[in-house]
Amino acid sequence: MRPALMIIDLQKAYYDAETKESMNKAAGVINEAIPLFRKKKLPVIWVQHIDVQDGSKPGKEGFEFIDQLTPGPGEYRIQKRYRNTFNKTKCLDILKKEKIDSVIITGYCAEYCIQGTAVGALDHDLVPILLRDGIASGDRKRKRFIEDINELISLKALKQVIE
Repeated sequence: MRPALMIIDLQKAYYDAETKESMNKAAGVINEAIPLFRKKKLPVIWVQHIDVQDGSKPGKEGFEFIDQLTPGPGEYRIQKRYRNTFNKTKCLDILKKEKIDSVIITGYCAEYCIQGTAVGALDHDLVPILLRDGIASGDRKRKRFIEDINELISLKALKQVIE
């Protein structure tokens, strides 16, 4: 297994009273996973959604990642306009170049962009695995449903696999 870590749409435009707790929890787990990938020189891919209507537009504060998360130098950055991170982006090219066969998916929003990206990964013969507690949503039931219908890995198991 040669995985990449994908951090999807944890942007300030979506960080509000409804999502704050879930996004903070996910960011904490993601911040524990990032060093594992960096240490092994495995790709970390930062994904930002563009939607002018909701304030996530390049150059605007809402487009930026929440304060708890900071992309590292040399890590990949992708901008997308669809739920599926693979749709009309350079994501698949990056993964092929890096010889990646599986993606550890984290971020926001579980029932939209996380699920869309998981299905997109399957469509490209990649293994999508959600990081337990590394995904966020404003709706706990929907988050739980997405976790129930996808492959999950705990942070503890991920540490064992990567190290």
